[in-house]
Amino acid sequence: MSAATNPAPKPTPNRAGRPPSDLQLAADASARFLPWALAVMVFLAALALAGALALDGTVSSWRQGVSSRLTVQLADRPGGPAMAQRLEAALAALRATPGVRRAEALGRADVESLLRPWLGDAAAGAGLPLPGVIDVELDPTASLSVAALAAQLERAAPGARLDDPKPWLDQLVRLARLLQGLGLSIVLLVGLAMAAMVIFATRAGLAARRGTIELLHLIGAEDAYVARQFQRHVSRLAFLGGSGGWLGAAIILLLIQLLASNVGSGLLPGFSLAWWHWLLLLLLPLSAQVLAVITARLTVLGELKRML
Repeated sequence: MSAATNPAPKPTPNRAGRPPSDLQLAADASARFLPWALAVMVFLAALALAGALALDGTVSSWRQGVSSRLTVQLADRPGGPAMAQRLEAALAALRATPGVRRAEALGRADVESLLRPWLGDAAAGAGLPLPGVIDVELDPTASLSVAALAAQLERAAPGARLDDPKPWLDQLVRLARLLQGLGLSIVLLVGLAMAAMVIFATRAGLAARRGTIELLHLIGAEDAYVARQFQRHVSRLAFLGGSGGWLGAAIILLLIQLLASNVGSGLLPGFSLAWWHWLLLLLLPLSAQVLAVITARLTVLGELKRML
């Protein structure tokens, strides 16, 4: 009886309501490792992607909060002019400079809070001489020479030191971008490893059922019919593994975010994820499932062409 005169088999659905499988893929012991492996892959990819997204928010906050600010420090000089007099002279010079939007001297309590992470709480009541600090906000649209402003401050208030955060901010941004690229590269490598595992499991399933597949072809089954059975099987395994891996990563990320919010020293950048970051992370298990299904289909169709 020829394959041309016999339609593909159409078995009835099973009791669970799932489409049947002539290949009995659910009983394949060689694929039982696949959900666990996919769970680990999605877990690692979620952590790497979350790190890259959190760094992006941190870099943006650095740029907004630091790029248009300068700090002026005046060390205490015993025997010289009073600190209040020097602060007033420096403030007058700053406020008279075009491009300076705001200049305000910090009070003693604010200076103590800035030094507390390094000196501790005991230093606040020790009566130590504290430097004078001026917070300067620049106009982002104006062009201002930091070197010329520093020379002007030195003439107005000798010993004034102007700190420009832009050089070290640029270095931090470059480092953050490098780490972001590393995180995205990890996500890409995890995707490639995931596809390789699906290919290995699919080829093993095909090799173990070569005789059954040949029989199905003899009674009229097409390659697409066989591929659909592998697709459904791999899709279910990828959903289980991806969901488990994403759930584990979400728990770890929430714990990290909670611990980072309790660190109030200001020495470390905060770790926080926006709502749209979580939406992107939700795409990981879905993307893993789609990748697994497409990989399984292409693998089955390619192997069947060589096998039969």
